[in-house]
Amino acid sequence: MSKAYKISLALLVLLLVFLTWLEANEPQEVNWSPSYAALDKIPLGTKVLFENLKQQDIDLQEVNIPPYKFLNDSTITGTYFFLNNSLGFDDPELKRILAWVARGNTAFFIAENFSQNLLDTLNLKMETLVPKKGISSKPFLNLKDPALESNRPFLFDKETYQDVFIIPDSLPKDVLGVTQLQQDSAKITAPKINFLRDTVGKGMVYLHSTPKAFSNYFLLQDNNAEYIERVLAYLPTQQPVFWDHYYKTGKSFYTSPLFVILNSKPLRWAYYFVIIGSLLFIIFEGKRKQRSIPVIKPLQNQTLDFTRTIAGLYLDRADYKSIASKKIALFLEYVRSQYRVATNEINQGFYDRVAAMSENSTKEVERLWQLMERLEKKNSVSKEELLELNKAISAFKKK
Repeated sequence: MSKAYKISLALLVLLLVFLTWLEANEPQEVNWSPSYAALDKIPLGTKVLFENLKQQDIDLQEVNIPPYKFLNDSTITGTYFFLNNSLGFDDPELKRILAWVARGNTAFFIAENFSQNLLDTLNLKMETLVPKKGISSKPFLNLKDPALESNRPFLFDKETYQDVFIIPDSLPKDVLGVTQLQQDSAKITAPKINFLRDTVGKGMVYLHSTPKAFSNYFLLQDNNAEYIERVLAYLPTQQPVFWDHYYKTGKSFYTSPLFVILNSKPLRWAYYFVIIGSLLFIIFEGKRKQRSIPVIKPLQNQTLDFTRTIAGLYLDRADYKSIASKKIALFLEYVRSQYRVATNEINQGFYDRVAAMSENSTKEVERLWQLMERLEKKNSVSKEELLELNKAISAFKKK
């Protein structure tokens, strides 16, 4: 290895180390993915809410299995608390949840997108608010009950989209909370429904369409925690609250063996250094030690060339009789293998069968066999007769 080569390699390694150090010291970007997992500290996680509920005088129980399986136990009573960006229940599971509610229990659904079967069951529709002035889509939030309503609405200080409920006038439902996109005025002047309550049998169903209001980011802004306190005031505290961990976008468990390594900054960069070092070893050491592999050309198929050579010999000798005999023999073998028809007995049934299977007419088949018989009986065959035979066989196969 030359001196210049060693210097170049050292400079390359130093450059990679420097770039890796710069990358490692860059501040991490904020993860705004909608997790709503109780263990996530990211802005749209719910660790703050979950930890605060555990400190309250509430029997908070965690549920890690599907509701369909959890509600198999008919002795369970309380409040089932669902919080996620999207809640999609299939028909049997929704039927079991609502049957459980009808026995006197409570279901609290918080999501931006609800399954259509749930909306249809409660005769609800949804729409997304669109800003009419400007481009701001930060929502104001407040409650309708005078005892819980705030003098100033609570603001989610981040651009987002806001879904609201549409209730037919003929269906009375309890409207508990309203929302509106931020405008010049710090008041809700055109309220839209984002929090409501409905009865199912002896129980109650609550629906809230702003899960971001329950996130870490919202709770830690200004006095927004008061909004969540007032919303959760509707929870019946004398019964257990079952916090759903199953319907969560964020992962609450390790799904990859590399999770621990990639989740720790020092271990993550150590892992990257191992990969980079392995690649450098393969590039430089592999080039020096790898032997060249000879290219072995595969054997060529000379059958066609051989056939052409033999045919050329027959043509040069003008032995058209032999060529015609071989073409007839090959054609009969073709008929036997292709149509599974014996060619030793020629009769009208043979012609009809070959014609039906080859999609030729019976007359064409008869003419071809008569031509072949005539040429076989002759002692010599002319070039024109050989061409006629070739055309007739080609026409037969084209059908």
